Amino acid sequence: MNKWILILLIIGLMWYMFSPSKQKIKNLGNAHGVIVAFGDSLTYGYGASTQSSYPAVLTRNLGREVINLGRNGETAVHAVTRIQETLDYEPYMVLIEFGANDFMQSVSFERTISAMEQMVEAVQAAGAIAVVVDTGGTPLMNRYSKAYKKIAQEKGAVFVPGILDGIFGRKGLMSDQIHPNATGYRMVAEKIEKEIKPYL
Repeated sequence: MNKWILILLIIGLMWYMFSPSKQKIKNLGNAHGVIVAFGDSLTYGYGASTQSSYPAVLTRNLGREVINLGRNGETAVHAVTRIQETLDYEPYMVLIEFGANDFMQSVSFERTISAMEQMVEAVQAAGAIAVVVDTGGTPLMNRYSKAYKKIAQEKGAVFVPGILDGIFGRKGLMSDQIHPNATGYRMVAEKIEKEIKPYL
């Protein structure tokens, strides 16, 4: 019996050593400091107080400054033109959260994905960790979710799935039909914290 246990342990060790390793995140452990949250109204915190936005909640939870560069109504296609704003902070990590406005404003899907790729590449070229934040929340965003996950995998970025999953459409967690309330934003912050904390 002990012989079989030993064999199984050896097989397990070999599988661990020679199986494809966990995705490598670019710029992990860089010497920069702050985290920048770059996004639309979901990052800005529309529908709640400034201190209830998810970047503010993350700042408190992590004990590390998270700068809020969210802008109401912004699309990924427009945001790519101001990505330098995030890089001026010489960030350790940039959370990139766009897509819902692109969908609602009927921006070409291909243009949105291209803009997201450009932003990830710009952040990484500046030496920071790029985090692709997926909106989720509704099956209408599934196409974006799949594309965002692929971008993260191919470029060595962190991926945060569906920040509005389990929040969107729940009256007690929403300030209007689109945006969370303070409780909803706290849940968004917890989802993001779970995914980024291993890389801090």
